[in-house]
Amino acid sequence: MAAVYNGDCLEVIRERNIQGVDLIYLDPPFGTQKDHSLSTRDGNTLFSYSDRWDSKNEYSQFIRSRISLFKQILKPTGSLFFHCDSTSSHIAHLILDEVFGEENFRSEIIWHYKRWTNSQKNLIPAHQTIFFYSRSADFKFNPAFSDYSETTNVDQILHRRERDWRGKSAYAIDEDGDYIINGAKRGVPLSDVWEIPFLNPKAKERVGYPTQKPITLLERIISLASDPGDLVLDPFCGSGTTLVAASLLGRRSIGIDISESACNLAATRLENPVKTESVVLNIGRGSYLHKAADALKHLAGLDYTVIPRNKGIDAILKKELNGRLVFVRVQREFETLDETIAAITKGTERKGSCYRVVVKTAPGNEGQAGFEGLSETRNLLIISSFSDQINQALAGPESSPGRLVRKMPASPAKQAAPGLVQPQAAAFEPPA
Repeated sequence: MAAVYNGDCLEVIRERNIQGVDLIYLDPPFGTQKDHSLSTRDGNTLFSYSDRWDSKNEYSQFIRSRISLFKQILKPTGSLFFHCDSTSSHIAHLILDEVFGEENFRSEIIWHYKRWTNSQKNLIPAHQTIFFYSRSADFKFNPAFSDYSETTNVDQILHRRERDWRGKSAYAIDEDGDYIINGAKRGVPLSDVWEIPFLNPKAKERVGYPTQKPITLLERIISLASDPGDLVLDPFCGSGTTLVAASLLGRRSIGIDISESACNLAATRLENPVKTESVVLNIGRGSYLHKAADALKHLAGLDYTVIPRNKGIDAILKKELNGRLVFVRVQREFETLDETIAAITKGTERKGSCYRVVVKTAPGNEGQAGFEGLSETRNLLIISSFSDQINQALAGPESSPGRLVRKMPASPAKQAAPGLVQPQAAAFEPPA
């Protein structure tokens, strides 16, 4: 549910008695002392607004009066995100501290993007600022995570650390000499620097409004500080990006703008929301990984973390199975199945109790060597290369036919007498 109102937000909020707001995002005039205009792609419609002020004091009073009202209509668990640039960030920060209190300042978010402008005798501006304030200490916040960098040794940070006899940090080891695993990692907690591409001129979601922001940016803000069904307010809604993002995320929303043409545009966008998928965001991680692209494509659709610095492991699933980590290795083009199994076996040595998934990509390419010196059963799942089959297999034995379980070799120190063990056709059953 979304509503769009035309008028000064100060008057509209009072006249309509808007209360109980969970999240406010505002992208007000920046005090640039310029007139801004932009036309639609077909050139039939021109959108414009004036950002001229008699003085900094006039601009400050304009912002202060509205911020004061916005605080009043926020729920105690609510938050406000104020979008600005270097022109007015110093003014906004002081006013927000004054109205909300310095103790309710949560973060200064830097929205970083790549833009190429005409050369000038200065640094190219490539970021804007979003101040994050809460109404109180009891504010909603949904933690978000990003992927580890390509230089992070992911399989090492999975290990629990403890202080040794010298008081130095060391990997914790169990009585069998295996590393104690600290559990699956969700990734790196989201930082206050967000690299989200600026809308390019040919983006499908671009509507020709001069200060239009990408939906992806607003989705991140809304997801962080609100829940489905919550009420989101954008008192300077412009082209309606906040309302579109809120609608896509299942939030209610109210948009207000003094421009009638902007309100009409926002209402039109809500009838047929269009979002541009960023190629940079979607494949940016993969473009920096050292894993072969042909291997990673078999993991499409899975929620995983790539492990780039372990030759035997391609990825670890972010969701544990029965409290144990799940490691994945994809069979390479010129690699026998036995070689793939040997690689993941070596790569998971001393990882403690875990599950291993081998994605078999070459039918009939089984290898002949087998394994010698097996002394204990360790869970290995050999499966076809469709990622949905992996999901089904991990969901339960009744949903994934045709799977193989192999006995895995113990670490070299624990191997028993040699003996050949062939694959067993059996259901994949995690131990109790």
